[in-house]
Amino acid sequence: MHLYTQSLSPNGQRVSTFLREKGIELPMTEINLRAGENLSDEYRQMNPFGRVPVLELDDGSYLSESQTICRYLEGLHPDPNFFGTTDEEQAIIEMWSRRVELNLMMPVAQAFRNITGFFKDREKVVPEWGEVSAEVARDAVAIFNDHLGTSEYLTGNRYTIADMTLAITLNFAKEVGQDLLTSEHIVRWHKLVTGRPAFA
Repeated sequence: MHLYTQSLSPNGQRVSTFLREKGIELPMTEINLRAGENLSDEYRQMNPFGRVPVLELDDGSYLSESQTICRYLEGLHPDPNFFGTTDEEQAIIEMWSRRVELNLMMPVAQAFRNITGFFKDREKVVPEWGEVSAEVARDAVAIFNDHLGTSEYLTGNRYTIADMTLAITLNFAKEVGQDLLTSEHIVRWHKLVTGRPAFA
């Protein structure tokens, strides 16, 4: 297998953190997003949407979407487990993972792209939408904070892929000027998660 990624991107970080948690080593190729390497015809043969990361499998086929790549690797290396073991546990972890992606990760990304105009040479930028997205992210963090007031981790008393995604999202948000680490329970939880060796 071979991973095509951009290590500093949130989705690239999700897969790399997952690999470290699992103790998996894969050959990797860094894709320069700023230079548009992900938009080349060659790269779009692997992922027509031009996003990172992409995992090339041993049979020459490709998997994209970071959560999907992590789930596939979990199947190959089931221990330690980060996606749940029972049907109920898997569903709860998936629920919180989707909540993080839809209500926080996507708004943070939209705020970054539209307010900074980082990719304005290749996409339409709407600063007003960026401001709305930043507000959506701030509102969502309050809900996560309330939940973490009664739960050690997002899905209970153990660390999962949902926690990885939330921590990476909050780290990225801070790096791009959207500091959302201001609430008591989020701060407590973030310190716990990012203290793990995989986040070092």
